[in-house]
Amino acid sequence: MPSQPLILDNGAVRHGIFAAPVSEVNYRDADVRTVLNKPASKLQRWSGFNRFQYFGVFGDDLIAGCAFADTRWVGLVFVYVFQPSTGKMEAKTFHLPFAWGLDLTCSPTNGSSEFKRGRNRIIMRYANGKKSLSVSLASGLKMDLSFSDNDYQPLSLCTKAGRTGWVYAQKAAGVKAKGSIHCGLGQFDLAEQNAYAHHDYSAGYMRRETWWNWACFSGELADGRVVGLNISCGVNETSYSENCFWLDGQCLPIGLADFEFERGNADSEWRVFTTDGRLELNFKPLGAHIEKLNAILLASDFSQFFGHFNGHIMLENGEMLEIDDQLGFVEDQFARW
Repeated sequence: MPSQPLILDNGAVRHGIFAAPVSEVNYRDADVRTVLNKPASKLQRWSGFNRFQYFGVFGDDLIAGCAFADTRWVGLVFVYVFQPSTGKMEAKTFHLPFAWGLDLTCSPTNGSSEFKRGRNRIIMRYANGKKSLSVSLASGLKMDLSFSDNDYQPLSLCTKAGRTGWVYAQKAAGVKAKGSIHCGLGQFDLAEQNAYAHHDYSAGYMRRETWWNWACFSGELADGRVVGLNISCGVNETSYSENCFWLDGQCLPIGLADFEFERGNADSEWRVFTTDGRLELNFKPLGAHIEKLNAILLASDFSQFFGHFNGHIMLENGEMLEIDDQLGFVEDQFARW
C-alpha cells in the first residue's frame, strides 16, 4: 500500500493502525482546534506541536542510543553508550533554547533530521530503504549505525490525545543493526556484538502534561529467532494501542500494558505485564540515563533504565517465548510543555 500523508485535504487527521507508514506528518495542513472548539491561533499551532526521534541498539555487551526532542520552547539532544559488563557509560546531553541547532524532518520514510553545534554533529536519515544514524562529537564519540527498512513490518499508528490533540508513532524493534561505535569505552563493531536496532518516530499535538512508561528490547531467543518488544502506557491508548512485539520481523499486537516499580528508586526491579495475560516480564536495572528540567511553565522528568528482562511472551497459538536475560530498557517519563 503506497504511503500517504497523515492529514487529509480537509484538515482531518487519520486515526488508527496503518498498513504502511505515512509519507509525511503534514501537521501544518491540520485543522487545529482549542479545547473549546475554536480555531487555534498561529502561536497555539506552532507551540503545541512536539516531535521526538530515537535510534538505539542492543548488542552482546552494548546498549547505545541517541534522541532528538523538539518541544518548541526547548530542544533536547542526548547520546550515550553503556557497557553492561563494566557498568560504565559515556554520555553527552545538549539543551537547546527554542530548539536552536535542531532541524527535524516531518517525513519518517524519506527525510533527514540534523543537529549542529560547534564541532558536534548528529544526523538521522530515513531514505533509500534504510534508517541510519551518524554521530560525530567534539568529545571524540562517533557512531555510524543503520538498519534496513525491508527487514521488518513497521508499527505505524495515530491516536487521539485529549479532546483535540493527536499523536503519530512509528516504531521498530528486533531488526539487525550494522555499523560501528568509537568512544572512550572502546571500539564496538555491531556485527561482532550481534547487535539489533530499535527506532521511535513520534510527533503530534500531545497533551499539555504527558506521562508514559515504556519497555523495549531487541535480540535473539535461544532457538535463534529474533524478537523485539515495544509496549507502553500513558500516550497511545485511545481507541488503538501501540503495544506489540516482533518475531522474525513480523509485527504482532498484544494487550494493554502495566508497569509496577518503585518510583525514585533506581535499583527497583520492575514488573512489566499485559492485561491479556500474554506477557509477563521482570526487569532488573544495571544503569540509567536521567534528564530533569524544571522551568516553571515547562518541566521534564525522564529516566531510562538499562538492564535485563526475564519472563515470557505468549503467542496467540499458546506457544511461550522464553525471555532469558535479554538486554533492554524501561522508561518513566513526565513532561509539561
